[in-house]
Order: sequence, then C-alpha cells, then structure tokens
Amino acid sequence: MTPHPKRKHSKGRRDRRRAHDALTAVNTVACSNCGSKRLPHTVCSNCGFYNGREVIQVKKEKKASE
Repeated sequence: MTPHPKRKHSKGRRDRRRAHDALTAVNTVACSNCGSKRLPHTVCSNCGFYNGREVIQVKKEKKASE
C-alpha cells in the first residue's frame, strides 16, 4: 500500500509550485535579406542568408501547376 498525504495541499502551495511552468514566447528577428522571421544567430531557412551573405543554397519549391 502506498503512502497517502495526511493533509490536503493548499491552493497557494500548488500555485507556487506551478509558478515556473509558464511558457515563454520564442524570440524571433526579421531576416535582413528576405524579411521572414527566424531565430537570432541562425541561418535563415527561407533564403539561406546569414550576416548579409549567402551561407547555404535553399532549393526552390515547384508549384503544383508546373
């Protein structure tokens, strides 16, 4: 048989424990080349540019009509 609590934990104690569970928004910056949102200090996944120069070549997606 497992142990059971002798007294109920108060709502304040429960909420203090959950005080650190809030989600934080992801910090994004605009790409200097294409303007799309990206993480700071990372290569842009849309155009492949970082720090004003092209670092990787990004494949262009073909449209369904072509």
